[in-house]
Amino acid sequence: MQPSPARNRAVMRLKAGKVSAVLKVELTNTGLVAIGGLVCGILVSTAGLVWVATATAREHPVVTALRRR
Repeated sequence: MQPSPARNRAVMRLKAGKVSAVLKVELTNTGLVAIGGLVCGILVSTAGLVWVATATAREHPVVTALRRR
């Protein structure tokens, strides 16, 4: 029989006026690594989107000159 994996726990309580909420999370180390991988993927894809969105300014000197004004 294998020992149960170590669990990381967190509790967050929010209160705004009459509204309140409690969030409880319990994760294993593997779950934390998975979440870290997802966040890393989101950040890398966002950087790629910004690179593509600004490609016009990098490629065309006229557009770059217009944006500097």
